[in-house]
Amino acid sequence: MRILIAAAGSRGDVAPYTGLGAELRRAGHDVAVATTDAFAPLVRNAGLEFRHLPAHPTAHGEATDRRDLMRTAAAFVTELGQGFADAVAQGADLLLLSTTTAPLGWHVSEATGIPGLGAYLQPTAPTGDFPPVVMGTRSLGRLGNRTAGRFALRMADRVYGRAVADLRRRLDLPSLTASAMRRRQERAGWPVLHGFSTALVPRPSDWRTGLDVVGTWWPRLDPAARLPADLEDFLRAGPRPVLIGFGSMAGGEGERLSDIAVRALRRAGLRGILQSGSAGLAADGDDVLTVGDVPHELLFPRLAAVVHHAGAGTTAAALRAGVPAVAVPVTADQPFWAARLAALGAGPAPIPFASLTAERLADVLGHVTGRQTYARAAATVAQRMATEDGAGEALKAVQHLTG
Repeated sequence: MRILIAAAGSRGDVAPYTGLGAELRRAGHDVAVATTDAFAPLVRNAGLEFRHLPAHPTAHGEATDRRDLMRTAAAFVTELGQGFADAVAQGADLLLLSTTTAPLGWHVSEATGIPGLGAYLQPTAPTGDFPPVVMGTRSLGRLGNRTAGRFALRMADRVYGRAVADLRRRLDLPSLTASAMRRRQERAGWPVLHGFSTALVPRPSDWRTGLDVVGTWWPRLDPAARLPADLEDFLRAGPRPVLIGFGSMAGGEGERLSDIAVRALRRAGLRGILQSGSAGLAADGDDVLTVGDVPHELLFPRLAAVVHHAGAGTTAAALRAGVPAVAVPVTADQPFWAARLAALGAGPAPIPFASLTAERLADVLGHVTGRQTYARAAATVAQRMATEDGAGEALKAVQHLTG
């Protein structure tokens, strides 16, 4: 089959689909990934076809308030809808749709007859078990959590309103609102696979049939991949270091965060690796090394701890390595994953990004690296995650769906 995976967002929103795509390709399918141009090398290096989607406009300027953010998001998904239709027009027999692209893909499926399957990296369906992942971590009680979950979906539907109207006009479909289409998909039991570990988020018992948690989709790792020579030398030169990085978060705050990181490490008496990321972290010294993108799978098992922004992928990678983590969530679903990490005992209570200081980070790092309880908890989760085969389960679901 020709399978098109559609994903949009940051690197963490795209990279997991390279591993999923590679597994589908090994099974004999032709796999393309539709995403933004920035991730074309990531897709092609995994042996997958790349198809273009428009980039997020906030790459050129951040929204200043909630209303502006909603307006910017609505403009983005409107462009995304047109780009997605173009990507599908290049040929596909099955669509695998991310959280961001599913509300557009449903309409393309209706127009073309191409079936679709949800491939989500976050739990979005309302549940009594926890509040919506984008609305904080404080439980509102089972009824309150479900109510808040439905409200969050209505807010998402508002963002997609114009995009859906424009897309349906282009596809010569009768008018239908974003919320009406979502209700239609729910009534039909539209299947959604969730690519995260049940160790992090057990499948809620009140979810409908068709919503499944299959295990993490790991970014595809080149079998020939190795860590850079200078990083290998640094790792061998002393005790296990601590990695500090914020992924695609905190752009423009590199100087401040680098200063905090180095002072915290030295105050705690630890060696450190700064991962530059979008923030541009950087520092020099015998006890600190700066690196760019390196495979988490190769580096994390050799660390004493990881300080990260609690993106879904980085959170899972630290747990997979059995390494304790200090979460410093910035936005979106990051507080949710940070809270899950702490609940498992694999890290302390999260440090909110706005509250991060060198002194606070140093104290927490001393605590985390000085006690074995966090490492033992992370190792226990790692053992459970090792029994899961997220990409393999997704392949089974695809084969079942297509007969």
